[in-house]
Amino acid sequence: MIDRGSRLTRVLTFHVPLWGFVLLTLFPFYWMLVTSLKPDRELYNVAMNPILLREPTLKHYRLLFEDTPFVRWTVNTMVVAVLSTGISLLCAVGAGYALARLRFRGATIIGLIIFTTYLIPHTLIFLPLAQVVHMLGLANSLWALILTYPTFLIPFCAWLLMGYFKTIPLELEECAMIDGASRVRAMWSIVLPLARPGILSAGIFAFTLSWNEFIYALVFLSSPETKTIPIGVVSELIKGDVFYWGSLMAGALLGSVPVAIFYSFLVEHYVGGLTAGAVKG
Repeated sequence: MIDRGSRLTRVLTFHVPLWGFVLLTLFPFYWMLVTSLKPDRELYNVAMNPILLREPTLKHYRLLFEDTPFVRWTVNTMVVAVLSTGISLLCAVGAGYALARLRFRGATIIGLIIFTTYLIPHTLIFLPLAQVVHMLGLANSLWALILTYPTFLIPFCAWLLMGYFKTIPLELEECAMIDGASRVRAMWSIVLPLARPGILSAGIFAFTLSWNEFIYALVFLSSPETKTIPIGVVSELIKGDVFYWGSLMAGALLGSVPVAIFYSFLVEHYVGGLTAGAVKG
C-alpha cells in the first residue's frame, strides 16, 4: 500500500505536470503542422474541428517552394546567423576574459555598462543604425544584418562569459605562466577548453536570436532575394488582407526546424553552461 501510494504521488506530482508541460510546449508545432497540411476547404471551414486533419495535402508546401524563394531565404538566414554568431563570440570571449581576469580600475562598472546596453530596446536604436547602414552603402545586403546583430549579441554574451570565466580557478593560469606560457597561451590552452560549455551557451543564445530576428531584417532588407525567413514568409505570403495560412504555417514550421536540431545536439552543454561552473570543487 505504501509503495502504491508513493507511485501515485509521484505520478500526480511529477509525471502529470511534466507531460502537461510537454503537450503545451509541442501544441504550437502540432497546430502549424496540421494547418500546413490542410486543404483550403478544411482550413476555412469553421464548422470543422480545427485540430483534426482529414485530407492532408502538400499544396501549401509546393506553393512555398515554387512561388517564393524559400530556399534562398533559408540560406540567407543561415549565413547571417552563423557569421553574426561567430563575430559576437569572438568579441565576447575577449571582452569577458578581460573583465574577469585583468585587474584595472572600473572593470565592474564596465561590465555593468556592457550588460545594460543589452537591455536597451531594439526599437530605439534601429533608426540610427539604419542611417549608419545607408551611409556605409550596406542597405539591402546581408552584411547590414551581419554587422548590426552583434550590437545586441555581444553585450549579453560578454556578460555571460565574464561570469563563467570567474568560475575557473586563477591558479590554473598562474601555474601555466610560471612554467613559461604567455597569458594568451594560457587562455587558449587552459581557460577556453574549460569554458567550452559557457561558450556553447552563449553561441546558442546568439544563433537563436540571429535566426529569429525581425525588426532589423525588416528595415534593412527590401528585395525578396536578400530576405531572411522571418521577413520573407511574412512579406511574401501576406498580400493586403489575404493571408496564405497554409503556406505561412509551412514556412514557420520549416524555419523552426534548424534551431530545434541545433538545440537538440547542444542542450546538455547549454544547461550546464547556465547552471554550473567550469570546475567543480
